[in-house]
Amino acid sequence: MHTNGRITVPKVGPAVRRLAPSVPQRLTGPLLAVYQLRRRRFRRVSAKWKGLIHETETWSSDEIHAYVLAQLRTLLTHAYENVPYYRRLFEDLDAHPEDIRDVPDLNTLPLLGKLELQDRKNELLATNIRSRDRIYSTTAGSTGIPVGFYQHRDTAAKDWAFMSAQWSRVGHAAGDRSAILRGVVVRRNRLFERAPLENAIIMSSYHLTEDRLPLYISRLRDYQPQFIRAYPSSATLLAQFILTQDEPPIDSVRAVLCGSETLYEWQRKLIEQAFRCRVFSWYGQSERVCLAGECEHDSRLHIFPQYGVVELVDEDGQVIKAAGRAGEVVATGFLNPAMPLIRYRTGDVATFAAGRCEACGRPYKRLESVEGRLQEFIVSRSGRHVSMTAINMHSSVFDNIYQFRFRQAVHGEITLMVVPRQTFNRAIDEPRIRAELAPKLGPDFDLFLEVVDDIPRSNRGKFRFLDQELPSPFIHGV
Repeated sequence: MHTNGRITVPKVGPAVRRLAPSVPQRLTGPLLAVYQLRRRRFRRVSAKWKGLIHETETWSSDEIHAYVLAQLRTLLTHAYENVPYYRRLFEDLDAHPEDIRDVPDLNTLPLLGKLELQDRKNELLATNIRSRDRIYSTTAGSTGIPVGFYQHRDTAAKDWAFMSAQWSRVGHAAGDRSAILRGVVVRRNRLFERAPLENAIIMSSYHLTEDRLPLYISRLRDYQPQFIRAYPSSATLLAQFILTQDEPPIDSVRAVLCGSETLYEWQRKLIEQAFRCRVFSWYGQSERVCLAGECEHDSRLHIFPQYGVVELVDEDGQVIKAAGRAGEVVATGFLNPAMPLIRYRTGDVATFAAGRCEACGRPYKRLESVEGRLQEFIVSRSGRHVSMTAINMHSSVFDNIYQFRFRQAVHGEITLMVVPRQTFNRAIDEPRIRAELAPKLGPDFDLFLEVVDDIPRSNRGKFRFLDQELPSPFIHGV
């Protein structure tokens, strides 16, 4: 189906997307028809949830609370009746779902960690969900713990409804012309691949080397996307090239949509400066237990209460209610009846913002910041933890560096690995870098600089700014 010349398919499976570039343009229509037939359920489920999101965004705080409590009770009853792990958990606690009378009562239940999820995977499956209605998924293991789990076949459609609602806040609609620089592997080791069913061009995030960046920018200018969907690290490399080469902005781009990695403030400023448009970010996980994104006016992340319940806990597992205090994100998701995750430890650290957003009026809690994954903190000799968010790299002293990564294996010792540009002069640049970082690190860190030829990405094309080998204070029991 087309509307105003735009394909309105919300999401395309990898098999169909890979097939589309190899067929003649005249066959794209029949291929699309077959695809739509197979995805009818996806669209129906997604449309239902889009309607729910649209309706509930105008509700009062009391109405939202009543909805969340009803969803929570339904989830707990389902888990008690159909999930062996939770049935035994309630029995061991001599408790019943009816004992959870309000949302804060959730903290009477224990936390569920990633290791426990792996060890008890089969016990966490709902016995009333058919195996053909489950889909096995994995995460990339941002905390160093790879996790496999099951999701209901409708979970992705529900999640897409929330993603679409978020992106619509900056004018994005299904079928808008987009460039995608995320973890998609382009076939035959090529850099680019057209995806007509998505009205998009797929650009490899694995080949963003300095010598290839002109090709990426040239292709973006030719393609004229309205939106760029990218990992923050990929968008940052493009932005650095535009600014250092004094390139004009790409006028067609209305917003850069950044997710799946921590977006640091220095990256946001760099991307906005280069593309001269809004940078929109969101926070979620592969396990789909909570989702939060910016609104039309505010860069703080608005938590979708319809998606699940979000708590922050300290290193002792105690609930944090005060704004501004960092804690691990613990979430109870509403979208996945096949394997309910209740009080699930995400391995991410965030802080709550004070109050609600007066600019947009939504009665949602907000995250002031997601300070990073648990492995995105460096530790001083005195045990002080410094978030990578505080290590602002947006300074001219780094102009002669193409890429960088911090590495830590010993308390108080940090190695900064850098991929130099041709203009890099170690005798000049290293003292400037040390002078820039010294006040941010403090006296209880020793900094070492290592010049390398390349810094590899993960197998999903993501880029880490910190290779942390020390355990986190929150990590016990994750």
